[in-house]
Amino acid sequence: MVKGNKTYKVKSTKVAFFVVFSMFLCINLYGQDPQFTQFYANQLYLNPAFAGTSYCPKLSLNHRNQWPGISGSFVTTSASYDQHVDALSGGIGLLVVNDRAGEGTLNTVSVSGIYSYELQVTRKFTMRAGIQGTWAQKKVDWDKLTFGDQIDPRRGFIFKTNEVQRDEPRNYVDFSAGILGYTDKIFVGFAVHHLAQPNESVIEGVSPLPRKYTFHAGYLIPLESKGEPATLSPNVLVQLQEDFLQINFGMYYNKGPIYGGLWYRNKDSFIASLGFQAGILKFGYSYDITVSKLTNQTAGSHEFSTGLQFDCKPKKKRFRTISCPSF
Repeated sequence: MVKGNKTYKVKSTKVAFFVVFSMFLCINLYGQDPQFTQFYANQLYLNPAFAGTSYCPKLSLNHRNQWPGISGSFVTTSASYDQHVDALSGGIGLLVVNDRAGEGTLNTVSVSGIYSYELQVTRKFTMRAGIQGTWAQKKVDWDKLTFGDQIDPRRGFIFKTNEVQRDEPRNYVDFSAGILGYTDKIFVGFAVHHLAQPNESVIEGVSPLPRKYTFHAGYLIPLESKGEPATLSPNVLVQLQEDFLQINFGMYYNKGPIYGGLWYRNKDSFIASLGFQAGILKFGYSYDITVSKLTNQTAGSHEFSTGLQFDCKPKKKRFRTISCPSF
């Protein structure tokens, strides 16, 4: 801002300042998980029961930049690895997530180990039950914050704040679980994250992380086409965390190596995605078109996904991989 002949530079981002300032106004706070819109390109983040459903080793990388038009956007990155292990009668997985709000002013890192048990119910129907153990750390970078008591009316931010800095990060352990059922054409799953509702407050007081409930389902419809085979896949995804309810309806189209998708998120945005597969490599891009009151300010959200689906030794027994979309 400008007053007289002086220019005051406010380096604290709007979003980060609001988040941290709110901490000082409340004793009990409730967080919310970061969101990915390429749900099936980040399967372990969606539901731990997905671990090993592709049988062969799979590596997934996801990057999301939410609302880049707002100063201090939310940037979330994840990396995961999973594969089926015959000796364990199921799949194992590793998931790492980093969430940065306000250019790293509020930073969260989590590392999860996952196991899913496979059960062949019938010749056509398979079920998996997954469990997930997580270690997480949340930290505030106080050097990136500015406060009202630092302002001189004429010279701007020149004083030291009287706010007490709390540089100790919050470390906590968390647990999640999920179940998945699928045939060659139908897939349905349910997951509950944050079973322990850990305290993630970085200041005094309690800030429990509310449980997140996720339901997802889809159907694969083969289409008649010349040349490469084609499919259409309608999907629904519902998530509830505390008072936040998100309902997503979408449709995927796949022909040969090309994938396309269009989703609608209730009262918030349309999501358009495009992806392709070349050998073991998969790449996807999606853009969230904001339709809420924030339309002109957010510049939408950009998300990129990269997957490596490796080959492996021939299966020792009959194994049904899930046929849900890859993006």
